[in-house]
Amino acid sequence: MAPLKLHGIPLSTCTSRVLACAYEKGVDVEVVPVDLRSREHKTPEFLATKNPFGEIPVLEDGDLTLFESRAINRYIATKYEGQGTDLLREGNLKEGALVGVWLEVESQNYNPAISGLVFELVIRPMHGGSPKEEVVKTQTEKLEKVLDVYEQRLTKSKYLAGDFFSLADLHHLPYTYYLMKTPKAEVINSRPHVKAWWEDITSRPAVQKCLAGMTLI
Repeated sequence: MAPLKLHGIPLSTCTSRVLACAYEKGVDVEVVPVDLRSREHKTPEFLATKNPFGEIPVLEDGDLTLFESRAINRYIATKYEGQGTDLLREGNLKEGALVGVWLEVESQNYNPAISGLVFELVIRPMHGGSPKEEVVKTQTEKLEKVLDVYEQRLTKSKYLAGDFFSLADLHHLPYTYYLMKTPKAEVINSRPHVKAWWEDITSRPAVQKCLAGMTLI
């Protein structure tokens, strides 16, 4: 079977999110580099054949082309349900529903807070700028409120959706990894259950394989 083709770069948060999923499922994936410096992702050809929004990653599986990393991961986890880690738990109605809830929490609550913080602390300095302290303060406060909920949740179960690793946990990987390279790692480390959860998921072999390519900082 031909490997899936993933257009992107491993250090990209959204590309690495998909790679982590593929590795957990034991799926062969070929990374097709996209030159962001030359704005390859904004060329007419890329917009017409890959992603009309000009973003990475893009997955090609035969004649199927998908974009948006979370949607791609649902596709991979569903198509390869019978191999690797069961990331959606769709065979159990309750467990599958809880995975769905925490997938939404990540995308609607966690990601908006942490992505803005990582942009200020990591991305902006890479381009010669200085973090906007008011934005850092606001985003940190937002993230801490979310993490307070996580801390409480993780007193009741090992992972977010239950006592099993799922796509809901995996989706937190890229932005949290970069945050942990900054002084704001304290927001994770100061919450013992969140810290234990983070250390657990980042110790997984598939995740370690993914992190090896995340060399942004």
